[in-house]
Amino acid sequence: MPPDNPETAAALSLLNARAVRERAHRMLASGIEDRLPSFRVDLDRMDRAVELVLDTTRNAHPSFDIPFHSRWRHFVANGDNCWTTIAEQTGWPDRSARARTEFDLALVSVLLDAGAGPSWHYRDPRTGSAVGRSEGLALASLAMFTGGVFSADPREPLRIDASVLANFSVAALEHGMQVTDANPLLGLPGRVDLLRRLGRLVASKPDVFGSHDTPRPGGLFDRLAMLAQDRRLPAPTILTELLRHLGPIWPSRLTLGGIALGDCWRHPALTTEDATSGLMPLHKLSQWLAYSLIEPLQTAGITVTDIDGLTGLAEYRNGGLFIDIGVLTFRDPADAQREHDVGSTLVLEWRALTVALLDRVADGLRRRLKLDAESLPLAKVLEGGTWAAGRLLARERRADLSPPVKVISDGTVF
Repeated sequence: MPPDNPETAAALSLLNARAVRERAHRMLASGIEDRLPSFRVDLDRMDRAVELVLDTTRNAHPSFDIPFHSRWRHFVANGDNCWTTIAEQTGWPDRSARARTEFDLALVSVLLDAGAGPSWHYRDPRTGSAVGRSEGLALASLAMFTGGVFSADPREPLRIDASVLANFSVAALEHGMQVTDANPLLGLPGRVDLLRRLGRLVASKPDVFGSHDTPRPGGLFDRLAMLAQDRRLPAPTILTELLRHLGPIWPSRLTLGGIALGDCWRHPALTTEDATSGLMPLHKLSQWLAYSLIEPLQTAGITVTDIDGLTGLAEYRNGGLFIDIGVLTFRDPADAQREHDVGSTLVLEWRALTVALLDRVADGLRRRLKLDAESLPLAKVLEGGTWAAGRLLARERRADLSPPVKVISDGTVF
């Protein structure tokens, strides 16, 4: 039944990938017409961006057998696929049990995956290697997970219980992430608050998260499996379910018709005739999570379709690619040196333009390689890809690998 409140209906219209893509391309159209307050767009530089992404992809994946961009890639250290090794040594009662566990791990690891900052590193006790940024956060969260830190049952460490998350402490996360004065992690309180919110929400929705077990994030697998028709599930449905069921965990930002809009912000270029006027949804962490749930679903025997229905990720490696290669330039050059709040017009503009430009990169790659979206979906372009090319340019231009935009992070967006 459609909601009676028109504002609620308007809010729900933003909780999907289609709205992200449509509004991001509207933002790009304004940029092409040189009508944006913060950035100029130079599409003449796009060929250079496509060539760099192509070269980066070919170097890493000469056969173009590219895995999907997802959290699972970050659980590989020194050639060892840490999670796969654990999963293959575990006696699962059935495929659904493994999927619930993998949903548990993906959900919490992705929520902890906001930018760590240039100073933080995780020292892997197995290898002694110091690993920073996304890969370090992944390995730290995996170690916490396999150590039973999130489980309410010491006999069953490979699970995450809502009751544990709801009362998770800053000290526990500091310990797991090896945080010290000399090894600071950005947004620590925000990350802990997000875990607690997740725990409370999961506990409050046993119909969604506890249909086959006590409430746990991984219970969402059963909800998605129920929605699959003939064991087929469109990827955009994964995102919509995440946004509708997990929306309340995000810090209080914008709400409309009683619906929390999550990673959604205001920009003057996006006028419409309804209550969504000025609103730009991005849902970066939720989309990163949607991509990361595809493989557990596939392992459980569910075919995920329309993977290109999801969008590119509005984060600083993909976005950094376009600034560092000159597709995007600051209208005010001094903005490159200023710090910007994550909700500022400039950061929002940069992120929205990134989503639209990623579609253009994907189209350019497919034309050069004579492939279609099914054989080279955006999930592979990101992995191959744009994210790695953005990091490569950051390494060439800045000693600390920082992005070209200085963002004040709260640990829940980037």
